[in-house]
Amino acid sequence: MKRHHHLGTLVALGLFSVLLGLVILAPWVTLHDPAQQYRDHLLSPPVWQTGGSWAFPLGTDELGRDLWSRLVFGGRISVLIGFASVLAAWGPGVILGLFSAFYPRTWGPAVLRVMDVLLALPGLLLAIAVVSVLGPGLVNTVIAIAVGSLPGAVRITRACAAAEIPKDYVSASRMVGASNLRLMWRTVLPNCAAPLVVGATLSFSAAILEAATLGFLGLGVQPPTPEWGSMLSSARDHVERAPWLVTWPGLFILMTVMSINLLGDGLRDAWDPRLRPSS
Repeated sequence: MKRHHHLGTLVALGLFSVLLGLVILAPWVTLHDPAQQYRDHLLSPPVWQTGGSWAFPLGTDELGRDLWSRLVFGGRISVLIGFASVLAAWGPGVILGLFSAFYPRTWGPAVLRVMDVLLALPGLLLAIAVVSVLGPGLVNTVIAIAVGSLPGAVRITRACAAAEIPKDYVSASRMVGASNLRLMWRTVLPNCAAPLVVGATLSFSAAILEAATLGFLGLGVQPPTPEWGSMLSSARDHVERAPWLVTWPGLFILMTVMSINLLGDGLRDAWDPRLRPSS
């Protein structure tokens, strides 16, 4: 069973590596500008269907734009939103979590009460509320998703740090004169790296999914910038006539989120001593 699990993790790593490579090499693996409109090729089918052309291997959309180019460049936007929102949420989240664990009588209650307020709404609803106030756009989408991810980052960091603080190695460092700041960054944080990396990885996949949801609702990245969620939204009126407009963005979202989640599970199993084979 464990061998099959490792195989799934390797397959997920390979799939995500291919997707990431396509995103990075987008200008060299596409045939057209993603915003270029070809009026003579509106809703052209994929190359394997009747009427398809190798000039547009996955077909075109309702405005005659190459679907393959828009998918690959849209992946750039989705991955960028994912990385940026994880950094924006987990950077402050780790700091607040450490301070709330080391100062449970001062920082702790204040930080946790704010996080409780943010947790009153599910992450997606909170992101929708934030972007509704700030307005749609790439930067505001990142901020909205980061705000929704912040409570999870704070709570994971605090729980992990609070479990490490009573241990002997922390007490020994404190006895030789180490300050709280040194204990936070040099002693406790390295021993919390495993759950934090796993949590950030899973938060990355959730951010991509939330970005697509906001784009589908018209609250995320705005046209003509290619983005998977907005591509799904604009394809709703052409589902019966051109089903490939819905199929390909949905498949790219599925593959990306699934591969990242499987990688997160693999990292968790690799770092969890209870799941390691006994010698």
